[in-house]
Amino acid sequence: MTTNDLLKSLTRVGFIGYGLLHLALAWVAAQIAFGEGGEEADQSGAFHKLAEQPFGELLLWFVIVCLVALAAWQAILAVWGHRDTRGRERVFERVASASRVVVYCVLAWTAGKVVAGAPSSSAQQQQEATAGLMAKPAGAWLVGLVGLGVLALGLGMIWYGWKRKFARKLAIAGARGRTAAIRAGQIGYVAKGLAFGIVGYLLLDAAITNDPGKSRGLDAALHTLAGEPFGKFLLLAVAIGVAAFAVFCVFQAWYRKVGS
Repeated sequence: MTTNDLLKSLTRVGFIGYGLLHLALAWVAAQIAFGEGGEEADQSGAFHKLAEQPFGELLLWFVIVCLVALAAWQAILAVWGHRDTRGRERVFERVASASRVVVYCVLAWTAGKVVAGAPSSSAQQQQEATAGLMAKPAGAWLVGLVGLGVLALGLGMIWYGWKRKFARKLAIAGARGRTAAIRAGQIGYVAKGLAFGIVGYLLLDAAITNDPGKSRGLDAALHTLAGEPFGKFLLLAVAIGVAAFAVFCVFQAWYRKVGS
């Protein structure tokens, strides 16, 4: 097996680990919707949920390896990949791949802290980071700009999913399987986009009101959603959507065009 073949195999397995993370996150969000949430409704809470399962530490190590594999794959794409696109689209895709490298590495680091038994609170870390930034000159404006960026990311994910832009990266021959994968991807991306959109809104609100306590990332976003009229039903819908993204990750493990 060549190095390239090994990377492709690790990448496909990586999607399974990424799917497990989203499945755990969906479970945590659903518990909050039913009024039973104990963990934070974010990535650290999802990792703690995985750690509670039988062979939880081994499971977390598997997820860490998966995330590192995905980061390595996206790093290669950021430098040499996306040759099936041209011009601005290629630049956009490579920048997106570089951004995913950061995301996967941060997730792997968070999971590693959970394995090590160190306190790991994504919500607390974001609140502290926001407070530190707001304490600087023009800090509130910077937080507001970050909020706009995250809000734009959420809207972009909704558009990306709704328009099925991910479909061209799947190599599925059967019509039934392709339809199922596209539906799972659409629902998953829209649900994640909604969650990130709320995170961006809360960052903007924190900047406007000069209150970093409102910026606690995905945890605050999902708890905020739960507190709205019919919020628990909306949160349950988001949880189902995130679970659908976990299913989409399984489809990607089998059918993703790893070279693009």
